[in-house]
Amino acid sequence: MTILVSACLLGCPCRYDGTAKADPRVLSLMERHTLIPVCPEQLGGLPTPRLPSERREGGVFDRGGMDVTVQYRQGAEEVLRLARLYGCTHAVLKERSPSCGSGQIYNGSFSHVLVPGSGVAAELLAQNGITVLGESQADVL
Repeated sequence: MTILVSACLLGCPCRYDGTAKADPRVLSLMERHTLIPVCPEQLGGLPTPRLPSERREGGVFDRGGMDVTVQYRQGAEEVLRLARLYGCTHAVLKERSPSCGSGQIYNGSFSHVLVPGSGVAAELLAQNGITVLGESQADVL
């Protein structure tokens, strides 16, 4: 199976703070599957490092108040294009992220409060029939 994976979970230092979040459960998928690394924020044109962002009021805003919704949507569209190009039916994405989170994301107040919801890319992938899992669910594949 060919699976889209958040690049940070594979050890790429592309998170907002310039770090990675390599996850052994995700890395072990390489033994059985072909993994396509993606970073929706970078694909949308945002730099690394960058201010942290959260979803609120139908958009995405960084901690400084700048509206980065366009970049997040552009990145999500590019991730969907790659999913289609490679025939991906599944994605393993970084939990709680404003682009990759599925099921729970931060509430937009930058106070570490989680609420039900999905990130921009995760939401678009799911709307297009791609099964989105968080890193804690990677072992089901």
